[in-house]
Amino acid sequence: MASTVFSQSLFSLQTSSTSPISSNTICGATLPFKQPFLHLKSDITKIRRSSVVSCTSTPDSSDTPIELKYPSYPTVMDINQIREILPHRFPFLLVDRVIEYSPGVSAVAIKNVTINDNFFPGHFPERPIMPGVLMVEAMAQVGGLVMLQPEVGGSRDKFFFAGVDKVRFRKPVIAGDTLVMRMNLVKLQKRFGIAKMEGKAYVGGEVVCEGEFLMAMGSD
Repeated sequence: MASTVFSQSLFSLQTSSTSPISSNTICGATLPFKQPFLHLKSDITKIRRSSVVSCTSTPDSSDTPIELKYPSYPTVMDINQIREILPHRFPFLLVDRVIEYSPGVSAVAIKNVTINDNFFPGHFPERPIMPGVLMVEAMAQVGGLVMLQPEVGGSRDKFFFAGVDKVRFRKPVIAGDTLVMRMNLVKLQKRFGIAKMEGKAYVGGEVVCEGEFLMAMGSD
């Protein structure tokens, strides 16, 4: 917000006493001068050396550079920790970071979608769009992070993506997007080794994909 710095005592103007009082504005401040400058009589003898009107602007917090406005996502689990849990490797590991985690309950993770992803040259050369089936796969991997925990009983060697239902793709995901995926455990049948999960994926706070997932678990 701009603030005007003005000191009326800085002005010393000697004018004819017969001149009617008028007003001028300088930098948005109303100053009681005897007639505007262009009509002041020529017998003004001096303006004191200290006669200064200064206009300064105080920087607003909204002027913060954009690169400093938005903090990065927190890191609850980095890529090395993810690799210790999931068996997937390049080019099929589709989770970069976990930002919220409750073992056996839910997880929120991100995938940074970049033009260097190996599926873009073919999908599509002129319009790079992340394939919907890979969004579903990425969400299933987040589900794996939820379930592959000792307290849940999941086994890395015997954990499979068993099915999907009610999957909907709401918006395309393109190179440069950050895909934020949330997976929640809805029902766990330990006797049969089946877990039902619900998932949603977001870009910029908008849902781009959602569905229900079935995971088949085995034991060591």
